Amino acid sequence: MILLHLAAAIPVDPDAPTAQRWAREELLDPVYHQQRSLLSRLLDWISQQLSGLRTPAAFDPVAVALVVAAVVAVVVIAFLLNGPVRRSRKVASDRRVLDADDVRTAEQIRAAADAAAAREDWTLAVVERFRALVRSLEERTVLDVRAARTAHEAAQAAAGRLPGLGDELVSAGRLFDDVAYGHEPASRDDDRRLADLDARARGTRPGAAGARVADAVVPR
Repeated sequence: MILLHLAAAIPVDPDAPTAQRWAREELLDPVYHQQRSLLSRLLDWISQQLSGLRTPAAFDPVAVALVVAAVVAVVVIAFLLNGPVRRSRKVASDRRVLDADDVRTAEQIRAAADAAAAREDWTLAVVERFRALVRSLEERTVLDVRAARTAHEAAQAAAGRLPGLGDELVSAGRLFDDVAYGHEPASRDDDRRLADLDARARGTRPGAAGARVADAVVPR
């Protein structure tokens, strides 16, 4: 290092104070204070362990086990930080039907859907129409109130409680995902279909395949 170069360049031996000063100056070099990441040090350690396993006689079972465990740990950490599990969880959480701070009633959401339909904004109308359906089922306790529920989860749970509408509910959940998150276009017919399903769901008793409450359906 710098100290060695100085020693080679100066032909005289320094006295004690001078040597101490040179040592202090040498230790102030930033190279002595650079911090390496834990992952970098772990990879170096693995490399050192592997370099010692060049011959069959060097394959100590304990050393091999430690190296394998370290490699597995690195792979698992990298997978958890950046792998498909984390990405899929994020995607699932992003596909919620109702935001946690959305406190609108089913009627308020239906009004928003009607307003969007009046403007022929079929994308927003379909999205709000499905939200109104889910919120209505929550208000009737057909579905439990749960934050971050996805359309698929809501449709599957509702289909179990309203089996007579099961296929249509599942199809409505797919339509919501396609329009809200898949950027698929929505149409007037899509909006009408969801509005009709919402109305029929309001008139269907939980657990009864097709049993209806008289005058509960509001015609459109």
